[in-house]
Amino acid sequence: MIFGRSERGKPPVEPVTLKILVAGGFGVGKTTLVGAVSEIKPLRTEELLTEAGRPIDDTSGVEGKHTTTVAMDFGRITLREDLVLYLFGTPGQDRFWFLWDELATGALGAVVLADTRRLEDCFAAVDYFERRSIPFVVGVNCFEEAARYPAEDVRQALDLDPGVPVVLCDARDRESVKEVLIRVVQHAMAYAAARRETVTT
Repeated sequence: MIFGRSERGKPPVEPVTLKILVAGGFGVGKTTLVGAVSEIKPLRTEELLTEAGRPIDDTSGVEGKHTTTVAMDFGRITLREDLVLYLFGTPGQDRFWFLWDELATGALGAVVLADTRRLEDCFAAVDYFERRSIPFVVGVNCFEEAARYPAEDVRQALDLDPGVPVVLCDARDRESVKEVLIRVVQHAMAYAAARRETVTT
């Protein structure tokens, strides 16, 4: 289907657009995830790491990484004819966290991307979304060299509420990322419905 048009004889479908954040620690794969699934050329704001930044940026565990996102990544994916997701990847380093509030405005939900070798790096993102009551899914990016753990072990390590989905994924693989995004939408809709029910009872 061509965006904004429908089959002959049918009125054009006006898609619902939803904003999803992709957050997590430095070097966890946020830029890769957005790029793997975006149907447009992703907007990236990556810059080279410099010697001046070494005392500030913790690159332990990701020594081979030479660039960093300094504002955001942006991509788009059409899940259905009537449903389009806009993806906003957040910067992972502490010094850029002041951008998160702006990026989070109007977000339906979020993906917190995690690396089991550096699980503590996603604590800040989990805390951020919990404090602001933004529904989120934890996507465990299964790096080839990293040990694999059951989703329930990751849930316990992050001390997540039972209702927060934990999904194993490969941030390089389009179909794997699509499954994570579908879970985010489903979780966010269920979360919103539960809150409406609480308000009306």
